Amino acid sequence: MTDNIIEKFEAIHGKDYVLSDEESCILYAQDIYLKTIPALAVIRPRNKEELSESIKLSARYGHPIIPRGGGMSYSQGYVPIKKDSIIADLSRMSEIKEINEEDMYVTVQCGCTWQKLYEELKNTNMRTPFWGTLSGVSATVGGTLSQNGIFWGSTKFGSAVDSVIGLEVVLGDGTIVSTGSNAQRNATPFFRHYGPDLTGLFTCDNGALGFKTTATLKLIPKRKYHEYASFNFANFDSLFKAMSEISKNELVDACVGFDPYLQKIRMQRESFGSDLKKLAGVIKGNKNIVGALKETAKIAISGRGYMDDVEYSIHLIIEEKTREVASAAVSEVRGICNDFGGSEIKSSIPRILRANPFAPLNNIIGPKGERWMPIHVIVPHSKSSQTMRKIEQLLNKYQDSLDKNEIGVGFLYTVISNNGFVIEPVFFTPDSIDEIHKEVVEDSVLNSIEGFNDNLAARELTNILRKELLDLFENIGGVHMQIGKSYNFKQGLNVESWSMLENIKNAIDPKRLINPGSLGLNLGEDSD
Repeated sequence: MTDNIIEKFEAIHGKDYVLSDEESCILYAQDIYLKTIPALAVIRPRNKEELSESIKLSARYGHPIIPRGGGMSYSQGYVPIKKDSIIADLSRMSEIKEINEEDMYVTVQCGCTWQKLYEELKNTNMRTPFWGTLSGVSATVGGTLSQNGIFWGSTKFGSAVDSVIGLEVVLGDGTIVSTGSNAQRNATPFFRHYGPDLTGLFTCDNGALGFKTTATLKLIPKRKYHEYASFNFANFDSLFKAMSEISKNELVDACVGFDPYLQKIRMQRESFGSDLKKLAGVIKGNKNIVGALKETAKIAISGRGYMDDVEYSIHLIIEEKTREVASAAVSEVRGICNDFGGSEIKSSIPRILRANPFAPLNNIIGPKGERWMPIHVIVPHSKSSQTMRKIEQLLNKYQDSLDKNEIGVGFLYTVISNNGFVIEPVFFTPDSIDEIHKEVVEDSVLNSIEGFNDNLAARELTNILRKELLDLFENIGGVHMQIGKSYNFKQGLNVESWSMLENIKNAIDPKRLINPGSLGLNLGEDSD
């Protein structure tokens, strides 16, 4: 029976695009946090018609089928929980179908990476409001819209899904549907809201409701004038107050903060020599060659030593249409940070980040090869400090065990638009890494570290803390991106909302074969 269905997949996609070897079935079925059971096969469709046929085939044979984008998530979004699952790797569906500068939208196949879209739009005067995650060298548009995502542009324009106009989706029976204005037979995908917002239904669904094949995103004029600023704060309370005020006043495009531990870890990564190589991006991204040389000289002179005495840091990128507006914004940012006790430091980090927005994904392991495990919560501004205190109280209970197992915990902070505050605890555990880490991290980095053997005690402690943090986040009313099969979505949802979601799932995936377990839907007895 297995050979029969694989042959049928090969007839649809071609033998080269159906992977059933053990190595591939293990690799494609794991994310950067968890590896459970391998897939039965991996299919790699080139268009929506092939994908639709394979979904119909899977349904006929009763096999679960799971969409996979760039594979850079950490919440089991595409990790199988049922045996004999099929994984649909959508990376071949990466065409940029239309850039419409007159009507201000771009349509891409959902396997397109954010880096590819960014490079293509370089030839225009346009960009999308949100234009990618830090993992955008691999992260796909469709995967990000399924999980939601933040970073480039999200501090001012909201998360990834806020930039979407419309989608094309394949449902559990193979039906292909369009959302937004493109659902009107004679229209184009220029407008999101035409009747009920079906686009919103298929965003943040974590692949539970269907397979996104194309996405249409808003375009806006590029902001060509950039300013940068970084500040040091004595404690997280003052840092959070400054970040919230900057967020509420919609002053910056990107904002990221670090606690002392994560800051130290980031300074250990790679080397200052690597920083110098990245300075070429600073020069390349600046049309004013004299100004670019001055910027790079300042970064080179400051090196990394300027961060030695920094406690809690914040790094800001401002992008505006005119130099005057950009200058006014950075002045306002300085005033806010000064008001809350911040002291300005060299702005090397945001300059290098912006010049190299989609760097290699070496950060998915620690500087010594530690296993990296982030977890996050989004809260309103009014709850940010109390949430951080509760997290610290929980971790303090385990501090002796953390020290004994040599597990480090740092924090990343950011804001989404003017109303979301993100706190992301990040664990660095001296434990072995998996196939996906070895596939993604550059060889030069892997060859420079010794790494670690299996460390089951440290791994178990990390898992315990992860679960307790998830419960804490649920109890304080926090919300999440990348819900996958990890966050307490079902547990925290009110009964009426959960019932409605179940009814929607039944209507569009009646056999319950699309990514079982995602969002907590249809967890079966044979799941792990």
